[in-house]
Order: sequence, then structure tokens, then C-alpha cells
Amino acid sequence: MKAIIGKKVGMTQIFDEEGRAIPVTIVQAGPCYVTQIRTPERDGYWAVQLGFEEVASKRIPAGLRGHFQKAGVPPLRFLREFRVDGDPGLQVGDTITVANFQEGDRVDVTGWSKGRGFAGAIKRHGFSRQPKTHGQTDRHRAPGARGAATDPGRTWKGQRGPGRMGNERVTIIGLTVVKVDPERNLLAIKGAVPGPNGGLVLIRESYKNKTNG
Repeated sequence: MKAIIGKKVGMTQIFDEEGRAIPVTIVQAGPCYVTQIRTPERDGYWAVQLGFEEVASKRIPAGLRGHFQKAGVPPLRFLREFRVDGDPGLQVGDTITVANFQEGDRVDVTGWSKGRGFAGAIKRHGFSRQPKTHGQTDRHRAPGARGAATDPGRTWKGQRGPGRMGNERVTIIGLTVVKVDPERNLLAIKGAVPGPNGGLVLIRESYKNKTNG
């Protein structure tokens, strides 16, 4: 199973053998500990629970302390579950590092996008502004009419408009691992990754790799 939890460090660029600049996102990934294995007999599905980032025992609930003691791992700040198709071949207490990945691997990266607060329809959905002429006043960036006239006499559910923007779970699929640094627990992934610097990201083998055999 190729999966790991990390934190986004930021973006930079590296150069290949031909001198071309490649934009990459640096992720501080792992080491992660296997804290639980879910099985079809007990849980109804196969999954691996990973823990990331050691933390002082006093900073976690008592129930989680017992969970970590039972698994034989130190107290951890983050717990995330990765579903797998079958027996992952891991044991509780195992450690997963970036050494599991290789340059050229295709991965799916999940993060939480930056929160933008309350935003208008132009920023949130890319609407065009209304004309500034013919008596138009202070309505230039308004979304305009969205109702349905007499029947049914209301706005249809799901219409796009102003509202809370960002802070959503986002997955980018098929990104390429450009460089692996096991000594510093770093992965360089080609392209942009969701979320702010310091944000939590989940990295796993690309779904497309499995579907394409």
C-alpha cells in the first residue's frame, strides 16, 4: 500500500537533466504509524488507519491514549483512514515513510482548500459583471435574477450565488512524484497541491493506476 500523511511546505522549482524548470510542491510526509487495520470480518471493509505527527500525551484525549498504547506507537496528532482493496500486508505498529514512493510514481493528493470567507458570485463562480450603463447603479457585481417567475414562484434549489467559499476537501489526481528525500522525509510533487502552507495533505497511489491495470 502506497499511502502517507504529510504537511504542505510550499512551492518551488527544480531543474531536470535538460535544464527545464519543473514547478513542484514540497510535502513533509511521515513518518506515519499503522494504528489499526480494518478487516471485512470485523468492520465490513479493508482499510488502514495511519497516525502522523507525534504530540505530547497530555494533548490528546484519554481514549486515544489507550488506542495508541494498544498499537504500541507514540501519541499522534492526526489519524486518517485509507481504504484498500485487500489485505494491505501491514501490521499494527509498522512505520511508513516516503521511502515507499519512487520518482515517477503517480499519486492522488487530498487537501483542504484555503478558506475565502463570504464571497460574491463573480469571485465564487466566475460570473461576469453587469453593464455599467443605461441607468445601472450599484448592481454591477450582483448576480442578477435567479427566480422562476410565477411557477413555481421561488428560486430553484442549488442555484449559484454568493456564499461561503473555500475550506473544502479537494483531491488532485494523477500528480507525479519528481523527487524523494528519505533523509528529510520530503516528497517533491509536480504541480500545485490543495491548501495553504502547513496544511494537512493525504497522499496515496493514484486511482487511475489501479483502473488502468
